[in-house]
Amino acid sequence: MNSINLMPEHSIAPYANEGLNRIYGLLFCDTIDLYKSETKPTGYPWDTLLSDNPDPNELTAITTDNTLETRQQLLAYNLLRAKGFPVHTKALLGVIIEVSLGDGLDVLAAYSDGTCRYINHIESLLVWDTQTEKTNQLVGQLFSDSLNVVKRIGPWDQARTTFPGEGMVKLTFLVSDGLYFGQGPFDVLQNDSMGGPVIDSATRLMTYLIDQRIASNKSTK
Repeated sequence: MNSINLMPEHSIAPYANEGLNRIYGLLFCDTIDLYKSETKPTGYPWDTLLSDNPDPNELTAITTDNTLETRQQLLAYNLLRAKGFPVHTKALLGVIIEVSLGDGLDVLAAYSDGTCRYINHIESLLVWDTQTEKTNQLVGQLFSDSLNVVKRIGPWDQARTTFPGEGMVKLTFLVSDGLYFGQGPFDVLQNDSMGGPVIDSATRLMTYLIDQRIASNKSTK
């Protein structure tokens, strides 16, 4: 790990499809080389984020610019911390739930701007970039339940750990001051006073997103 990259570009690969592994890595906003290989710096904020030596003042400005995507703000926060600049805020910006099934990994990622990504265990990708009243409500509930966890645990001060093994669930919280996570057997965390509400909220959001995709596919036939 160097001053810019928080994770090696190809360090964690849960899927047979290399393209999905790259998308999976992008979800966590902690691998700047991965973003460099996927993104052309066409101006603000990418010219700063993808710079070999980004200016800390410009990074700080990105973290407070709410016109930007949440993932861009997360990259800026992570780059600031990686360069040794302390982050004193504690804003929850992303929630990622990983459930390992017998035949693959289900991953749901939701961000504070209402965008979502879902990769299912059979390696199909769902991208949600549209804010609606319903999804805002579902994402809001997921973040409310997740904040209850973040307030009671501390940030992880090492490199991000790998995806969970079969029968396990991993809850990752992308916070401005670091990565927070919890992991354990699915049936245990589902009944946990902190983890259970997060899993329930994530399940409702995932179900709604899948239903919307099914409805959209039917309408185009």
